[in-house]
Amino acid sequence: MIGERLTQLRLARNLTLEALSESIGGVVTKQALSKYELNQAQPSPLVLARLAGALGVKASYFLSSPPIRVEFIAYRKAASLQEREKARVKSVVAQCLEDRVRVQTLVGQTKTDFLPWNQLRISSLDDTEKHADKLRRLWDLGGSPISDVIGTLEDHQLCVLSIEADEKFDGMSALGYDSSGNVLAGAIVSRQDVPGERQRLNITHELGHLVLSVPGTIDEEEAAFRFGSAFLAPAERLISAIGTKRSYVHLSELLILKKQFGISIQALLHRMLELGIINESYYRRWCIYISKKGWKKHEPGEFEREKPRWLERNLARLVGEGAIPRDEAERMAGVRIEVEEPTKTMKRRAFLSLPVEKRRQLLASQAKTLSDYYEKEADHLASEDPVDDYQ
Repeated sequence: MIGERLTQLRLARNLTLEALSESIGGVVTKQALSKYELNQAQPSPLVLARLAGALGVKASYFLSSPPIRVEFIAYRKAASLQEREKARVKSVVAQCLEDRVRVQTLVGQTKTDFLPWNQLRISSLDDTEKHADKLRRLWDLGGSPISDVIGTLEDHQLCVLSIEADEKFDGMSALGYDSSGNVLAGAIVSRQDVPGERQRLNITHELGHLVLSVPGTIDEEEAAFRFGSAFLAPAERLISAIGTKRSYVHLSELLILKKQFGISIQALLHRMLELGIINESYYRRWCIYISKKGWKKHEPGEFEREKPRWLERNLARLVGEGAIPRDEAERMAGVRIEVEEPTKTMKRRAFLSLPVEKRRQLLASQAKTLSDYYEKEADHLASEDPVDDYQ
């Protein structure tokens, strides 16, 4: 158990065995750490405490079973990633899901029916349209454009991560299950260095992988992309904005639509082709124009990338309520939590950090003070109703 937990956390922190050895002052070698991870040897309590400190967890973390089972649903275009990088990404996702589920439990968000994972069956690509609309209705999104895709997914128990990766990698998705097989949370991973409009479609594409059930006769990638496009730009709303048939569309109009729906010009044109608004010939003319202008990766009117907020927001709440230590919250969030801890909590932690003998002295002193107080106030306490002070 220790080996698997140590490996997951080390990779999630993007540390080599050598770097981890150095971070604990060389107490053990990288060869010894490798044996720990392979469960060929067990670290001493001292070494375990050092490892916990270096990795930002309590020592008990290594002795506990993972609270969830993680299943990776899609690993799109991941062949370009090296094996070590694949293992790191999976460890990051698994750790993120563990943290997400723990925070969900603490804030009382324990639904298990938040996502119809692998339940939306399709028999044709056109079926993805109705399923995108179905999920919008399930999440009470209506037909309007979604201003914050990441925020919407986070509100429905999905954590969204961005990683540095080869440009051939666009994304992957995963689910976290409890011991009874209930889905507690999901994760979507996208590449970090893409414009906001492309990021949004990558994320909703991965959402498609999570919810769609695609038969072998249909290209799964094509179905997921169609779902993602329909989720961002519902057919009825897009047709209302641009019309049912067009033989010509000006760039300025595409830029307006891009701003409205939050998807790229290229994705908009492909969406218009899917819905029969423009024909194949006109679509190809636009593709040639975009290629000549060098807009395949970066085009006019780029959006800022969206950022996850749910975890940091709820960790700040939990720190403020004294439900979780600040250092642990900051480890999970990856940023400083700017919120005051309750005074009682801080005093309690300060007291517990004192040596045992010092704590005994303080407790003895307080007991003596209280004893003297009760002796002095004995008559008063006997004659007055002590409950009166609290009414």
